[in-house]
Amino acid sequence: MAREVGVVSREVLLAEDGLSFLRGMVEGRHPGPPFADAMDLDLVEVEEGRVVFVGKPSMRFFNPLGTIHGGWTATILDSAMACAAHTTLKAGEGYTTLEMKLNYVRPVMPDSGTVRCEGKLIHRGGTVATTEGRLVDERGKLLAHGTETCLIFPAKTL
Repeated sequence: MAREVGVVSREVLLAEDGLSFLRGMVEGRHPGPPFADAMDLDLVEVEEGRVVFVGKPSMRFFNPLGTIHGGWTATILDSAMACAAHTTLKAGEGYTTLEMKLNYVRPVMPDSGTVRCEGKLIHRGGTVATTEGRLVDERGKLLAHGTETCLIFPAKTL
């Protein structure tokens, strides 16, 4: 069965804490975001301070050099690192990425298989959260890793 894709209303988004909301995506109570569908990414695990996305790199995402475009890799890492921060939000809080730093270790290719990207919380303060992420191939080889800083704010300022 295909997972529903869409965007929830602001009221639905802000009614739950971040952990409950993301668990709702994994459980199918909330739709997956359209960008994740377009990029062949799927959120599969959620716990406080930790999430896992899986992705299927394919020729659709090739750059002119014949490897998966770095933007695809950045997208799955940003998703995992940001959602690790999202798990810490209280109902009514919002957030945005302030900066991220990535290290590309080896090329991502279709024969990398289904890749796994884990995002983990490093620190959550009152207004800033820092996270880290690791992207590995089907054999567990590191493809890329990074860190991210997110700004947390009352959602009324969105």
